Amino acid sequence: MTESIAPYHVTLVAYVALAALFLMQTIVMDLTAIRAAHVPGMPVAGGHDSRLFRATRAHANTNENFPIFLVLTLAAMLLGASPWWTNTLAATFVASRLVHMFAYYLDLRLLRSAAFAIGLTALFGLLACTGAALGLARG
Repeated sequence: MTESIAPYHVTLVAYVALAALFLMQTIVMDLTAIRAAHVPGMPVAGGHDSRLFRATRAHANTNENFPIFLVLTLAAMLLGASPWWTNTLAATFVASRLVHMFAYYLDLRLLRSAAFAIGLTALFGLLACTGAALGLARG
């Protein structure tokens, strides 16, 4: 590992953990679709009472948040942002996505919303961390 990214080891572990989470969500979504005899390529109908709907939305929601996480963590590492904050916020984001996923699967709406809020807060924290590294916080 190069010297410049070594302090961000936890963030790099978060990338691998998030990739594993994506893979798990894809498998759960596909197996749930097969079990429901869902026709591939067709929209998923229903609402939160449908396991397939919840599995599809859990996957889609992680997919929607991933680019923001990736851009902010890469920018933080490239700009030399605080490794402690970057690592802590990256780990918090991934942990919140894991809780969000299981809460979605189990239809625990309050927990799902809380996990989403924690992940969103982590993203805002990464934005602030990156902004500070850019010098945007200075007067």
